Amino acid sequence: MENIKKKRKRIFPFVLLFIAVFLLSFNFGRYPVSPIELIKILLSRVFDIEQSWPDSAETIVFNIRLPRIILSSLIGASLTVSGLVLQQVFRNPMASQDTLGSSSAAAFGASIALLLDFSYLAVSMTAFVFGLLSLAILMLFSLVIRRKDTLSLILSGIMISSLFSSATSFVKLVADTNEKLPSITYFLMGSLSSFRTSDLALVFVVTLCAAIPLILISYRLNLLSLSEDEARSMGVNTKAIRLAAIICSTLLTSSAVAASGQIGWVGLVIPHFTRMINGSDTRLTIPSSALLGASFLTIVDTVSRSFATSEIPLGILTSFIGAPLFLYLIKKEGKREY
Repeated sequence: MENIKKKRKRIFPFVLLFIAVFLLSFNFGRYPVSPIELIKILLSRVFDIEQSWPDSAETIVFNIRLPRIILSSLIGASLTVSGLVLQQVFRNPMASQDTLGSSSAAAFGASIALLLDFSYLAVSMTAFVFGLLSLAILMLFSLVIRRKDTLSLILSGIMISSLFSSATSFVKLVADTNEKLPSITYFLMGSLSSFRTSDLALVFVVTLCAAIPLILISYRLNLLSLSEDEARSMGVNTKAIRLAAIICSTLLTSSAVAASGQIGWVGLVIPHFTRMINGSDTRLTIPSSALLGASFLTIVDTVSRSFATSEIPLGILTSFIGAPLFLYLIKKEGKREY
């Protein structure tokens, strides 16, 4: 117990990093708000502080910047933890939030909703439902072939991802090139430029519902590195743990894609950095990955909205950043086993 308490101190730098990124991200954009001014504005809602800032700054903080930064943090944490959990479940460092096809399925759901001219809320909910549908298809396929080993699940996920990606391509083919196709294409590249409060509520609730079970079973996730017989001798049902982890990761991925579109590389690269710093104990890597993923995507979103005339889609930036980082990790870790 003492050992794990000492190890938990390693999470503290990630907390400091996230706080620094959170405060500094308000200082970028067309209407910068300094960290000191931000703290005063936030505290003014609790304490009686004399106003020394313009009304426009308060409007920007509470109506624009704060919801968007919280949303980017939640999405970054969700994608990273989802990738981390799937890498642990499949004992495969190449696994990510896209492995089981939920990301492609959610993107297809959003494409259908955009094609049919659904409302903004309906687009997000349709994407989320289709993300969960991919999990139902995965479980059904496992029952049909009567195999639930990790290799079968990975291959099934690849099949599901390919099917939904092809279906999305067909939707783009039949979409009106002047009105529907641009919106579908932009959504698939990932962006928070048109976020709504409903997005924040959806991601927050789903993240909370998925994070609590993952934290409760975080110790048992470590045992997935053992064989079935070894885990069973310790009284752990690895099949139940694996199923719970897959369900939670699917919830996280589906809600993130529903709110922001497809954002790649986050769930693949960031967990590797967390393990390099804190080892492979999921009791440490889950909160560390959540904080590092939240910080990373908040930085990317800040760059997206601040350093160009029009916003750069997040998926493009994460690909530009993630690919070189992944090459660095390959060189750094070599043949490290998980």
